[in-house]
Amino acid sequence: MHVIGLVLHPERDCGGAVAAILAWAARRRIEVLGVETEIRRLNCAAHPVPPEDLAKRADLIVSLGGDGTMLRAMRLADRHVMPGPAATGGEADRADPPARHCPILGVNLGKLGFLAEVDVPDLHSALSAIDDHRYTIEPRLAVDATCSGQVVTAFNDLAFVRYPGKPTAAIAVVAAGRTFVSYAADAIVVATPTGSTAYSFSAGGPIVSPAVEALLVTPAAPHSAYNRGLVVSLADELSLEVLPASGPLAVEADGIVTADVAPGDRIDLRPRRGAAHVVRLGRATFYERARRKLRLTDSAEIFDGPGHDAIQSQ
Repeated sequence: MHVIGLVLHPERDCGGAVAAILAWAARRRIEVLGVETEIRRLNCAAHPVPPEDLAKRADLIVSLGGDGTMLRAMRLADRHVMPGPAATGGEADRADPPARHCPILGVNLGKLGFLAEVDVPDLHSALSAIDDHRYTIEPRLAVDATCSGQVVTAFNDLAFVRYPGKPTAAIAVVAAGRTFVSYAADAIVVATPTGSTAYSFSAGGPIVSPAVEALLVTPAAPHSAYNRGLVVSLADELSLEVLPASGPLAVEADGIVTADVAPGDRIDLRPRRGAAHVVRLGRATFYERARRKLRLTDSAEIFDGPGHDAIQSQ
Protein backbone atom coordinates (compact mmCIF):
# COMPACT_ATOMS: atom_id res chain seq x y z
CA MET A 1 0.00 0.00 0.00
CA HIS A 2 1.40 3.36 -1.05
CA VAL A 3 -1.47 5.86 -0.82
CA ILE A 4 -4.45 6.20 1.56
CA GLY A 5 -7.41 8.45 0.74
CA LEU A 6 -9.62 9.97 3.44
CA VAL A 7 -13.35 10.74 3.31
CA LEU A 8 -14.54 12.70 6.34
CA HIS A 9 -17.88 13.29 8.01
CA PRO A 10 -18.79 16.93 7.29
CA GLU A 11 -19.61 17.82 10.90
CA ARG A 12 -18.21 15.33 13.40
CA ASP A 13 -14.77 15.77 14.94
CA CYS A 14 -12.44 13.63 12.82
CA GLY A 15 -9.19 15.18 14.10
CA GLY A 16 -8.16 12.33 16.39
CA ALA A 17 -8.82 9.65 13.79
CA VAL A 18 -6.98 11.59 11.07
CA ALA A 19 -4.00 12.10 13.40
CA ALA A 20 -3.90 8.36 14.13
CA ILE A 21 -3.90 7.54 10.40
CA LEU A 22 -1.19 10.11 9.65
CA ALA A 23 1.03 8.78 12.46
CA TRP A 24 0.67 5.20 11.25
CA ALA A 25 1.25 6.19 7.62
CA ALA A 26 4.37 8.24 8.46
CA ARG A 27 6.03 5.19 10.01
CA ARG A 28 5.41 3.18 6.84
CA ARG A 29 6.15 6.02 4.39
CA ILE A 30 2.62 5.97 3.02
CA GLU A 31 1.11 9.09 1.47
CA VAL A 32 -2.25 10.30 2.81
CA LEU A 33 -4.69 12.21 0.60
CA GLY A 34 -7.91 13.98 1.50
CA VAL A 35 -10.72 15.68 -0.37
CA GLU A 36 -9.62 19.29 -0.49
CA THR A 37 -12.93 20.75 0.73
CA GLU A 38 -13.02 18.32 3.70
CA ILE A 39 -9.51 18.52 5.12
CA ARG A 40 -9.37 22.30 4.81
CA ARG A 41 -10.85 22.58 8.32
CA LEU A 42 -8.09 20.37 9.76
CA ASN A 43 -4.52 21.52 10.22
CA CYS A 44 -2.98 18.24 9.11
CA ALA A 45 -0.37 16.79 6.78
CA ALA A 46 -2.81 15.08 4.40
CA HIS A 47 -2.43 16.26 0.81
CA PRO A 48 -5.58 17.89 -0.65
CA VAL A 49 -6.93 16.55 -3.95
CA PRO A 50 -10.16 17.06 -5.92
CA PRO A 51 -12.80 14.43 -5.05
CA GLU A 52 -12.67 12.90 -8.52
CA ASP A 53 -8.94 12.16 -8.05
CA LEU A 54 -9.16 10.43 -4.68
CA ALA A 55 -10.11 6.93 -5.87
CA LYS A 56 -7.83 7.21 -8.90
CA ARG A 57 -4.74 7.70 -6.74
CA ALA A 58 -5.51 5.81 -3.52
CA ASP A 59 -4.83 2.13 -2.80
CA LEU A 60 -7.31 2.31 0.10
CA ILE A 61 -10.07 4.76 1.02
CA VAL A 62 -10.77 5.23 4.73
CA SER A 63 -14.24 6.55 5.54
CA LEU A 64 -14.44 8.40 8.87
CA GLY A 65 -18.05 8.89 9.97
CA GLY A 66 -21.29 6.95 9.78
CA ASP A 67 -23.08 5.12 7.01
CA GLY A 68 -23.75 8.36 5.12
CA THR A 69 -20.02 9.04 4.90
CA MET A 70 -19.42 5.44 3.86
CA LEU A 71 -22.00 5.72 1.09
CA ARG A 72 -20.31 8.90 -0.13
CA ALA A 73 -16.95 7.07 -0.19
CA MET A 74 -18.57 4.30 -2.21
CA ARG A 75 -19.91 6.85 -4.70
CA LEU A 76 -16.45 8.44 -5.00
CA ALA A 77 -14.89 5.03 -5.68
CA ASP A 78 -17.62 3.95 -8.09
CA ARG A 79 -16.53 3.52 -11.71
CA HIS A 80 -12.91 4.25 -10.80
CA VAL A 81 -10.98 1.01 -11.23
CA MET A 82 -7.27 0.41 -10.94
CA PRO A 83 -5.39 -1.93 -13.28
CA GLY A 84 -4.87 -5.32 -11.70
CA PRO A 85 -1.65 -7.31 -11.66
CA ALA A 86 -0.43 -8.35 -15.08
CA ALA A 87 -1.62 -11.81 -16.10
CA THR A 88 0.86 -14.34 -17.43
CA GLY A 89 0.55 -17.54 -19.38
CA GLY A 90 -1.72 -18.80 -22.15
CA GLU A 91 -4.88 -16.97 -23.07
CA ALA A 92 -4.44 -14.55 -20.16
CA ASP A 93 -1.52 -12.88 -21.95
CA ARG A 94 -3.83 -11.82 -24.77
CA ALA A 95 -6.57 -10.47 -22.50
CA ASP A 96 -6.76 -7.17 -20.72
CA PRO A 97 -5.51 -7.41 -17.13
CA PRO A 98 -8.35 -7.54 -14.59
CA ALA A 99 -9.42 -4.29 -13.00
CA ARG A 100 -9.63 -3.92 -9.24
CA HIS A 101 -11.74 -1.48 -7.29
CA CYS A 102 -10.29 0.74 -4.60
CA PRO A 103 -11.31 -0.96 -1.32
CA ILE A 104 -13.01 1.07 1.40
CA LEU A 105 -12.47 0.75 5.16
CA GLY A 106 -15.32 2.12 7.27
CA VAL A 107 -14.37 3.68 10.62
CA ASN A 108 -17.37 4.36 12.81
CA LEU A 109 -17.80 7.85 14.23
CA GLY A 110 -21.58 7.70 14.01
CA LYS A 111 -24.45 6.07 15.86
CA LEU A 112 -25.25 2.91 13.89
CA GLY A 113 -22.53 2.34 11.32
CA PHE A 114 -23.79 -0.86 9.65
CA LEU A 115 -21.15 -0.49 6.97
CA ALA A 116 -18.25 0.35 9.28
CA GLU A 117 -15.72 -2.31 10.19
CA VAL A 118 -13.75 -0.73 13.07
CA ASP A 119 -13.87 1.98 15.70
CA VAL A 120 -11.15 4.62 16.10
CA PRO A 121 -9.14 2.72 18.79
CA ASP A 122 -8.74 -0.18 16.33
CA LEU A 123 -7.37 1.94 13.48
CA HIS A 124 -3.68 1.04 13.85
CA SER A 125 -4.27 -2.71 13.92
CA ALA A 126 -6.78 -2.51 11.07
CA LEU A 127 -4.45 -0.53 8.80
CA SER A 128 -1.56 -2.90 9.58
CA ALA A 129 -3.71 -5.92 8.73
CA ILE A 130 -4.72 -4.35 5.41
CA ASP A 131 -1.13 -3.41 4.58
CA ASP A 132 -0.14 -7.02 5.31
CA HIS A 133 -2.99 -8.31 3.10
CA ARG A 134 -4.83 -9.91 6.04
CA TYR A 135 -8.34 -8.92 5.02
CA THR A 136 -11.17 -9.88 2.70
CA ILE A 137 -13.31 -7.87 0.30
CA GLU A 138 -17.11 -7.76 0.47
CA PRO A 139 -18.51 -6.63 -2.90
CA ARG A 140 -21.53 -4.38 -2.72
CA LEU A 141 -24.31 -3.97 -5.23
CA ALA A 142 -25.40 -0.64 -6.76
CA VAL A 143 -28.57 0.11 -8.66
CA ASP A 144 -28.83 2.57 -11.55
CA ALA A 145 -32.19 4.13 -12.37
CA THR A 146 -32.94 5.94 -15.61
CA CYS A 147 -35.17 8.84 -14.59
CA SER A 148 -36.22 11.69 -16.89
CA GLY A 149 -33.29 11.06 -19.19
CA GLN A 150 -30.63 10.92 -16.47
CA VAL A 151 -29.03 7.98 -14.68
CA VAL A 152 -29.24 8.03 -10.89
CA THR A 153 -27.11 5.63 -8.82
CA ALA A 154 -27.71 4.35 -5.28
CA PHE A 155 -25.89 1.91 -3.03
CA ASN A 156 -28.54 1.87 -0.30
CA ASP A 157 -31.85 2.66 -1.94
CA LEU A 158 -33.90 4.64 -4.39
CA ALA A 159 -37.08 6.09 -2.94
CA PHE A 160 -39.92 7.50 -5.03
CA VAL A 161 -41.58 9.87 -2.60
CA ARG A 162 -44.81 11.89 -2.75
CA TYR A 163 -44.54 15.63 -2.24
CA PRO A 164 -46.39 17.02 0.81
CA GLY A 165 -49.87 18.15 -0.18
CA LYS A 166 -49.73 16.26 -3.49
CA PRO A 167 -51.49 12.98 -4.38
CA THR A 168 -50.00 9.72 -3.16
CA ALA A 169 -47.38 7.73 -5.07
CA ALA A 170 -49.09 5.26 -7.41
CA ILE A 171 -46.58 2.95 -9.06
CA ALA A 172 -46.79 -0.32 -10.98
CA VAL A 173 -43.93 -2.77 -10.46
CA VAL A 174 -42.93 -4.55 -13.66
CA ALA A 175 -40.78 -7.66 -13.04
CA ALA A 176 -39.45 -9.92 -15.81
CA GLY A 177 -41.51 -8.00 -18.37
CA ARG A 178 -44.88 -8.36 -16.62
CA THR A 179 -46.73 -6.12 -14.19
CA PHE A 180 -46.67 -7.80 -10.78
CA VAL A 181 -48.44 -5.33 -8.50
CA SER A 182 -49.46 -1.69 -8.26
CA TYR A 183 -48.81 0.18 -5.04
CA ALA A 184 -50.39 3.31 -3.62
CA ALA A 185 -48.15 4.59 -0.83
CA ASP A 186 -46.32 7.57 0.58
CA ALA A 187 -43.18 6.19 -1.07
CA ILE A 188 -41.93 3.15 -2.95
CA VAL A 189 -38.44 2.05 -1.91
CA VAL A 190 -36.14 0.01 -4.15
CA ALA A 191 -33.24 -1.16 -2.00
CA THR A 192 -30.09 -3.17 -2.44
CA PRO A 193 -29.19 -5.72 0.25
CA THR A 194 -26.88 -3.02 1.67
CA GLY A 195 -29.92 -0.77 2.07
CA SER A 196 -32.10 -3.47 3.61
CA THR A 197 -31.30 -2.08 7.09
CA ALA A 198 -32.14 1.51 6.10
CA TYR A 199 -35.37 3.00 4.68
CA SER A 200 -36.60 -0.40 3.48
CA PHE A 201 -36.31 -1.81 7.01
CA SER A 202 -38.20 1.17 8.46
CA ALA A 203 -40.96 0.53 5.90
CA GLY A 204 -41.28 -3.11 7.02
CA GLY A 205 -38.86 -4.83 4.62
CA PRO A 206 -36.64 -7.77 5.61
CA ILE A 207 -33.00 -7.71 6.67
CA VAL A 208 -31.00 -9.18 3.78
CA SER A 209 -27.39 -10.35 3.75
CA PRO A 210 -25.15 -8.39 1.35
CA ALA A 211 -24.17 -11.76 -0.15
CA VAL A 212 -27.68 -12.06 -1.62
CA GLU A 213 -27.94 -10.74 -5.18
CA ALA A 214 -31.39 -9.19 -5.36
CA LEU A 215 -33.33 -5.93 -5.21
CA LEU A 216 -36.05 -5.26 -2.63
CA VAL A 217 -39.23 -3.34 -3.46
CA THR A 218 -41.07 -2.09 -0.38
CA PRO A 219 -44.03 0.32 -0.07
CA ALA A 220 -43.76 2.87 2.75
CA ALA A 221 -47.07 3.67 4.48
CA PRO A 222 -49.07 1.83 1.80
CA HIS A 223 -52.64 2.87 1.06
CA SER A 224 -53.40 -0.17 -1.10
CA ALA A 225 -54.86 -3.50 0.00
CA TYR A 226 -51.68 -5.34 -0.98
CA ASN A 227 -48.95 -4.00 1.29
CA ARG A 228 -46.20 -6.63 1.08
CA GLY A 229 -42.79 -6.13 -0.44
CA LEU A 230 -41.12 -8.01 -3.27
CA VAL A 231 -37.62 -9.51 -3.64
CA VAL A 232 -36.48 -9.52 -7.28
CA SER A 233 -33.61 -11.58 -8.67
CA LEU A 234 -30.92 -9.68 -10.57
CA ALA A 235 -31.68 -11.97 -13.50
CA ASP A 236 -35.18 -10.47 -13.79
CA GLU A 237 -35.55 -7.07 -15.42
CA LEU A 238 -37.17 -4.58 -13.06
CA SER A 239 -38.89 -1.31 -13.88
CA LEU A 240 -41.45 1.01 -12.35
CA GLU A 241 -44.30 2.83 -14.09
CA VAL A 242 -45.76 5.98 -12.53
CA LEU A 243 -49.52 5.60 -12.92
CA PRO A 244 -51.95 8.36 -14.01
CA ALA A 245 -53.42 8.56 -10.48
CA SER A 246 -50.03 9.38 -8.97
CA GLY A 247 -48.85 12.80 -7.96
CA PRO A 248 -45.40 14.09 -8.96
CA LEU A 249 -42.67 12.23 -7.08
CA ALA A 250 -39.22 13.11 -5.83
CA VAL A 251 -36.51 10.55 -6.52
CA GLU A 252 -34.14 10.14 -3.58
CA ALA A 253 -30.87 8.26 -4.12
CA ASP A 254 -29.36 7.27 -0.76
CA GLY A 255 -31.43 10.02 0.84
CA ILE A 256 -30.44 12.76 -1.63
CA VAL A 257 -33.09 14.22 -3.96
CA THR A 258 -31.66 13.80 -7.45
CA ALA A 259 -34.61 13.86 -9.89
CA ASP A 260 -38.36 14.12 -10.29
CA VAL A 261 -40.80 11.82 -12.05
CA ALA A 262 -44.42 12.32 -13.05
CA PRO A 263 -47.40 10.24 -14.18
CA GLY A 264 -46.60 8.40 -17.39
CA ASP A 265 -42.87 8.08 -16.63
CA ARG A 266 -41.16 4.69 -16.69
CA ILE A 267 -38.07 4.04 -14.58
CA ASP A 268 -35.76 1.23 -15.65
CA LEU A 269 -33.62 -0.20 -12.85
CA ARG A 270 -30.27 -1.82 -13.60
CA PRO A 271 -28.28 -3.51 -10.82
CA ARG A 272 -24.46 -3.55 -10.93
CA ARG A 273 -22.59 -6.26 -9.08
CA GLY A 274 -19.42 -5.35 -7.20
CA ALA A 275 -19.81 -1.60 -7.72
CA ALA A 276 -18.04 -1.04 -4.38
CA HIS A 277 -15.62 -3.15 -2.38
CA VAL A 278 -15.83 -2.96 1.41
CA VAL A 279 -12.95 -4.15 3.62
CA ARG A 280 -13.74 -6.87 6.14
CA LEU A 281 -11.27 -8.04 8.79
CA GLY A 282 -13.25 -11.06 9.99
CA ARG A 283 -14.10 -9.57 13.38
CA ALA A 284 -17.89 -9.97 13.08
CA THR A 285 -20.40 -11.43 10.65
CA PHE A 286 -23.09 -9.35 8.97
CA TYR A 287 -25.68 -10.92 11.27
CA GLU A 288 -23.69 -10.10 14.41
CA ARG A 289 -23.32 -6.48 13.28
CA ALA A 290 -27.02 -6.20 12.41
CA ARG A 291 -28.09 -7.76 15.71
CA ARG A 292 -25.84 -5.42 17.70
CA LYS A 293 -26.66 -2.26 15.75
CA LEU A 294 -30.42 -2.87 15.82
CA ARG A 295 -30.27 -3.99 19.46
CA LEU A 296 -32.31 -7.06 18.65
CA THR A 297 -33.61 -9.06 21.58
CA ASP A 298 -35.34 -12.42 21.54
CA SER A 299 -39.05 -12.70 22.17
CA ALA A 300 -39.97 -13.25 25.83
CA GLU A 301 -42.61 -15.73 24.71
CA ILE A 302 -39.94 -18.00 23.25
CA PHE A 303 -37.73 -18.22 26.30
CA ASP A 304 -40.22 -17.93 29.16
CA GLY A 305 -42.61 -20.60 27.95
CA PRO A 306 -42.60 -24.41 28.21
CA GLY A 307 -39.56 -26.12 26.82
CA HIS A 308 -37.15 -23.30 27.73
CA ASP A 309 -34.93 -25.62 29.79
CA ALA A 310 -34.87 -28.18 26.99
CA ILE A 311 -33.81 -25.54 24.49
CA GLN A 312 -31.08 -24.27 26.78
CA SER A 313 -29.70 -27.78 27.31
CA GLN A 314 -29.28 -28.50 23.60
